[in-house]
Amino acid sequence: MLILLAAIFVLHIIGVIVLLVATIDNAWWMMPNISTDVWGRWIQTNGVWNLTDIPTGSHYPQDYLQAVQASSVLACIFSILGIFVFVAQLFTLQKGQRFTISGIFQLLACLCIMIAASIYTNQFHLDENFGWYGHCFILAWIAFALTFISSIIYFVLRKKTA
Repeated sequence: MLILLAAIFVLHIIGVIVLLVATIDNAWWMMPNISTDVWGRWIQTNGVWNLTDIPTGSHYPQDYLQAVQASSVLACIFSILGIFVFVAQLFTLQKGQRFTISGIFQLLACLCIMIAASIYTNQFHLDENFGWYGHCFILAWIAFALTFISSIIYFVLRKKTA
């Protein structure tokens, strides 16, 4: 059981790291000289990357952008809280109740990052032909899968006795 708990802890840490990279790094949408994330736009001029504001208008509706930002940050917060709750539950709660709260936090993180990535997919860069989704966008979907798997494991593990 100790190896199983260690594996779950490692999976959770990997999920947190992937969520943080997807939220913080600057590559949700890429073009040859432009890299856009949910916080700003990086433009390369003369070999130097410069941070600029995300343009406003029909290509970047501010309401949707703020929803993506908030959902990404909430996913990180829920997942980090989930790891602390997981450790605390190991020592405080009885066997039948141990991992329920951790599973709920991971499920909330899963839903938040899914909402962020779905809004970004549906609202941004629909009519742009010369770009592609960057590694942070892909990491957001990987984080969705990791947090979903982690939450399911927590709910299944709740019924196990150790």
